[in-house]
Amino acid sequence: MTATNAAASCAMLDDPVTADIVRVAPEAVLEGARPRLLDEWQLMPQLWNLVRRAVDASSEKGQFLLTGSATPADDVTRHTGAARVMRIQQRTLTWFEQDGLPTSTGVSLSDLFDGGVPTPDLSQPLTYSDVLGRLLRPGFPGLRDLPPQRSQRMLRSYLDDVARVDMPRLIDMRHDPIVMRQLLNSLARSVASEVSYSTLAADVRQVAPTITPDTVATYTGVLEQLFVLEPQKAWAPALRSRARLRSSVRQHLADPALAAAALGASKESLSRDPATVGLLFESAVIHDLRILSASLEAEVRHYRDSNGHEIDAVVTLPDGRWGAIEIKLGAGQIGEGRLSLAKAISQIDSTVVSQPAFRMVVTGTGQTYVCDDGTVTCPLTALRP
Repeated sequence: MTATNAAASCAMLDDPVTADIVRVAPEAVLEGARPRLLDEWQLMPQLWNLVRRAVDASSEKGQFLLTGSATPADDVTRHTGAARVMRIQQRTLTWFEQDGLPTSTGVSLSDLFDGGVPTPDLSQPLTYSDVLGRLLRPGFPGLRDLPPQRSQRMLRSYLDDVARVDMPRLIDMRHDPIVMRQLLNSLARSVASEVSYSTLAADVRQVAPTITPDTVATYTGVLEQLFVLEPQKAWAPALRSRARLRSSVRQHLADPALAAAALGASKESLSRDPATVGLLFESAVIHDLRILSASLEAEVRHYRDSNGHEIDAVVTLPDGRWGAIEIKLGAGQIGEGRLSLAKAISQIDSTVVSQPAFRMVVTGTGQTYVCDDGTVTCPLTALRP
């Protein structure tokens, strides 16, 4: 939809008539007013090289928009399109975007990296019930205003279609869709956690007794291609001690509400399960950090060493600056978060890696202010680009 608003003409490649034209005369699909949108182009991957050649033949900029719901295999784009093609990943809406609040208020990640200090905001924070409602509200624009039961039903239907239709398009499936659905459910239970393929396989064996960790690894890779799963990689700085860094990824579904839907969660059931709420909230913060720091070309990673020190989110910039963020559901946990950050940062060798540009504790039910030790704390609703 975003590309449609920017395009002067379009070709929908999941349309049977258009697909027939591509098979007979693929160059004809490129003809039309530009920018020309080629939607679901990964279904006809031969178009990649045709577009690249068309771009080479003209000095005009912004000629084509290629959109798709899956990443094609690497060999499709072996001719990389360097200096010709810009890749942009779309994600669902952040809490900030869903609120539609002005960008002049709140806590700006860009300002924090530049040494800025946020203005305190001690207005009434969200309640625990408010946070539960937001975790269940999808960031998909077409679903966010639906009643909770209906939006959750739509999300579960989406996950069913991923298992039944989308995954078999990308891989020769050896298992029934129910196996893929069980894998999605297992990933939802492990959201924001470091979970091994062996653990996932053990869970999936309820419906596929012979499935192996290697097969599960293949299937999770396909879910990444479909933008359903987005791993959070580990950060590996130099350390002062002989502690070993953990390199496992933490898994996140594309939207926190997707994980809640996979679990069949409701506001009532979540209210009795604070552990799951904590994981879903952490995933929501990572989701929003990725989006809000994208203009800085940042990466959002995590840190954990063998001594048990952790940083939930490490936002790293290309110039080497980084920020350390601890995620806590309640305002009463801010002190604990500050202490955890201080201990973890003290393990990092500051002669090799600079001190963090900022330390921050992001909460669900807290307020915005700067602590005595310089740590910034704010609710997720206050985060801005």
